[in-house]
Amino acid sequence: MPVDRPGPALMELIEMTTEDKLFEAIDAERLPAHVAIIMDGNGRWAKERGLPRSAGHRQGVETLREVVRYASSLGIGVLTMFAFSTENWRRPPWEVKYLMGLPQEYLYSELPELIKNNVRVNLLGDPRRLPGPARQAVEKGIEETAHCSGMLLNFALNYGSRQEIIRAVRTIGEDLANGKLTSAIDEEVFASYLYTAGAPDPDLLIRTGGEYRLSNFLLWQIAYSELWFTKTYWPDFKCRHLLQALGDYQRRERRFGQV
Repeated sequence: MPVDRPGPALMELIEMTTEDKLFEAIDAERLPAHVAIIMDGNGRWAKERGLPRSAGHRQGVETLREVVRYASSLGIGVLTMFAFSTENWRRPPWEVKYLMGLPQEYLYSELPELIKNNVRVNLLGDPRRLPGPARQAVEKGIEETAHCSGMLLNFALNYGSRQEIIRAVRTIGEDLANGKLTSAIDEEVFASYLYTAGAPDPDLLIRTGGEYRLSNFLLWQIAYSELWFTKTYWPDFKCRHLLQALGDYQRRERRFGQV
């Protein structure tokens, strides 16, 4: 005998109950200081629904809004979102143009709420190649949230970790040559030349979309990060998924090479 599927209202109640249980299991004193997310799966999400890839990217922005708000409310100190890599320039010109319009769409619409929630915006990556409107939107976000002291929201735009490391090495060499740097070069000094200078390394790295690779993202910084992968595409990623990742993180034993 066929079993009736729960209706939309019941499914929403079930999801709410599940999220409540996940939330109750989280220890607020043991939250990761820094969560980094590789937002993957927008194109495949759209393709499976017979939609253009742009529809996946647009829905991905809605997910971004939700996750940023929720992470801030939980008390996450740093949230880093991988938005556009140095390799993404190889995508079709129409898609690159569309993706470059999303920072404006997000920042201009969300800036008042980011300020209200005391969230500070920061850029990881080289801004010089960004189109003028995208660069201006990012600069506006950074400038108008500079006074905020709550969650630090890093957007990795035109970012590649290998390029970041090479940039750091070159700058260190220049500073050694002109006498600006006189101390010994150790891990702390090197880290101060990275885009993430001043922020703790990620405790937790999340990747959506079912891929199990790092894609040239924060290679130096994630040396001891806990990794959490999900097959859920980014447009379908909800607060409950973030809570699942946080709960799994808190159940792990981080030894940092010790016994």
